[in-house]
Amino acid sequence: MTFQEMIEESSKIVFFGGAGVSTESGIPDFRSEDGLYRQKYDVPPETILSSDYFFSHTEEFYKFYRDKMLPLWAQPNAAHKKLAEWEREGKLLAIVTQNIDGLHQKAGSKRVYELHGSIHRNHCLKCGKFFSAEEIAKSSGVPKCPCGGLIKPDVVLYGEPLDEDTVRGAIDAIRHADMLIVAGTSLSVYPAAGFIDYFRGRYSVLINRDATPYDDRCDLVLHEKVGKVLS
Repeated sequence: MTFQEMIEESSKIVFFGGAGVSTESGIPDFRSEDGLYRQKYDVPPETILSSDYFFSHTEEFYKFYRDKMLPLWAQPNAAHKKLAEWEREGKLLAIVTQNIDGLHQKAGSKRVYELHGSIHRNHCLKCGKFFSAEEIAKSSGVPKCPCGGLIKPDVVLYGEPLDEDTVRGAIDAIRHADMLIVAGTSLSVYPAAGFIDYFRGRYSVLINRDATPYDDRCDLVLHEKVGKVLS
């Protein structure tokens, strides 16, 4: 059966996506040959993007964060747009994403479970005041609230737990899906990668440029770019 035929026969599709979904929008991924984690820094990016480093080296964290984690220029690509179209048509039940760039919402998707948070939500740790990603990008040094509190991005750093409500919603959506599309992810980051074990539907499709540990468990595997396949 072809990918198109599976789509046509499904009415409760869940899309589970990773960094490879946004690479066609110009945002580099993390673990590929030219990914963020393969670049040379004095301190490894995985250390910088940790909760301990955020609180102990806040200025250095924000220097890296503004430089590498705030692609506010990026626009939705063919994959984001097709998923928003399926949601409007009533075929897509939900998107579960490991990305923090907000491009699914920018394309028009409404039901998006952001497992690792979003760069577009930032809050003062003292009073809870909200700040936009644009405000963080324009700030310098350590961004502070008018109340004097430290502003923290609503992204899940290494050493922090995933949001319980988001996890519950994502797993519930996957459980109720009749088709699961896993795309643009190496399926090497846990606990998120383990979520696809909750799928009990008819069709499972994996779209990723490189092979993954789950290739032999899916009904269809396409080693292609996500946007190319969905469009």
